[in-house]
Amino acid sequence: MSVAIRHLDTRASDFEAEFNRVLHWSAETDAAIESRVAEILADVRQRGDAAVLEYTARFDGVTAAAMADLELGPEALQAALGQITPAQRAALEAAAARVRQYHERQLDACGRSWQYRDADGTLLGQKVTPLDRVGIYVPGGKAAYPSSVLMNAIPAQVAGVPEIVMVVPTPKGERNPLVLAAAAVAGAHRVFTIGGAQAVGALAYGTGTVPRVDKITGPGNAYVASAKRRVFGQVGIDMIAGPSEILVLADGSTPADWVAMDLFSQAEHDELAQSILLCPDAGYIAQVQAAIDRLLPGMPRRDVIRASLVGRGALIHTRSMAEACAISNRIAPEHLEISSSDPHRWEPLLKHAGAIFLGAFTSESLGDYCAGPNHVLPTSGTARFSSPLGVYDFQKRSSLIEVSEAGAHTLGPIAAELAYGEGLQAHAQAAELRLKPRIQ
Repeated sequence: MSVAIRHLDTRASDFEAEFNRVLHWSAETDAAIESRVAEILADVRQRGDAAVLEYTARFDGVTAAAMADLELGPEALQAALGQITPAQRAALEAAAARVRQYHERQLDACGRSWQYRDADGTLLGQKVTPLDRVGIYVPGGKAAYPSSVLMNAIPAQVAGVPEIVMVVPTPKGERNPLVLAAAAVAGAHRVFTIGGAQAVGALAYGTGTVPRVDKITGPGNAYVASAKRRVFGQVGIDMIAGPSEILVLADGSTPADWVAMDLFSQAEHDELAQSILLCPDAGYIAQVQAAIDRLLPGMPRRDVIRASLVGRGALIHTRSMAEACAISNRIAPEHLEISSSDPHRWEPLLKHAGAIFLGAFTSESLGDYCAGPNHVLPTSGTARFSSPLGVYDFQKRSSLIEVSEAGAHTLGPIAAELAYGEGLQAHAQAAELRLKPRIQ
């Protein structure tokens, strides 16, 4: 039976209306979730460890006498590293090396302090310093995400953050060795087996055992997203992530099976994930539909994939690749594949995307795990104004200003004139006093 994914055509009179229906997704959190999260955060803020222990027992089924029982020391992480298979360890270390190398280059490009002196001797510059302590949230439960450990902890480590605190839920006490091994490889300093809104609250406010952090990064469920939104301001956060997305721009030169599987790769995340194909070749779109129908029955997560493709997916016939690029910029997708024989021809036309994958051999899944760039990306159109997680997310910048005496005589009258114009006389006089000879 054919998968009933939408087929749209940019030439159709109802294209805009249908296209907007495809893109529609409400980021509003259920009111009941918001209310429960507010209660949990307030409780954690007031009772600290006791509240976290209570919620961990209630939601994860893990009972502990003290928070110390929920912290894993370095020896536990190293034990996990020894527990995984040699092939898993080799893959984990190879991926970590590539992610670290990429973010070290990012540090060189944008993460260094700088300064200069102008003609009158005034020093101006920027001082870049790492955050003191960050918290990384790693999902647990139905799925394990060692790649999320690497993508969050390694850029923090490269940025120079001296303390990385990781939280990961372990429902019914089940600890995933690969996730803990990733924590060892990525350099997490402290690891707590707690999750949910209570873990976010513990990181944001601090408890007797869990230290307060400066920023929280990493994905989670609706409760985690709501909690991150609520604690923003107390701490920094990376982003509020929506459902995963992939957009494929195809010119018909890539095997249809490859594109179909790339669409599956995001659809298998959950029913709200979005997979869209833009292509000017109607015959090729038909080939991709046929590949979807043929390959889907063999996928272990076929029910989730089908629900995602039917509910939020689309195969869109465009007038040209140039038009496909213009539509892509409107969507601003999380993952953007240019599945073309000449991807560099189209890349300059693309302005908005979390990550751009160039060419038929560059599957999005390689970026998820081991290519090097970060896989924590803006979703739901926020790539119009947001960037991937990076070294810069774990640093802050302070301006450096040292004005010479000659510089004060140059800048003082300018500042005073503007300050008087704003009605701020003390500002003006603070600048003007420095124009007069100092009395020894």
